[in-house]
Amino acid sequence: MRSVSGRGGRRDARGSTTAEFATAFPAVVLVLACCLGAVQVVGVQVRLTDAAASAARALARGDSPGRAAGLVQSAVSGASLSSERRGEFVCARVAAQGLPGIFVGLILEAHSCALAGGL
Repeated sequence: MRSVSGRGGRRDARGSTTAEFATAFPAVVLVLACCLGAVQVVGVQVRLTDAAASAARALARGDSPGRAAGLVQSAVSGASLSSERRGEFVCARVAAQGLPGIFVGLILEAHSCALAGGL
């Protein structure tokens, strides 16, 4: 028995291709959004690390805590700075939370220490 299925023996697949695309497209968009969000988080983490190092160096050379906080705010708006002295080192901890996008509840932190009195 021979089935009649269109030209050249192939079935018409136009409708199934559209259905497969409509099913796969939202998943691809979701994966892409997660990847872009992760890149954004990594970028903020790098800026926090740089800000913590700058703040630790500023505090170690004797700058005011307000100046160090200004360095942190210029790097990452909304970030908080805390510092402590550990022996001959001055350590800075910078934290940021409430990132935009799908990582709203994520809290990022960076720590850095510098030798007090050093340049």
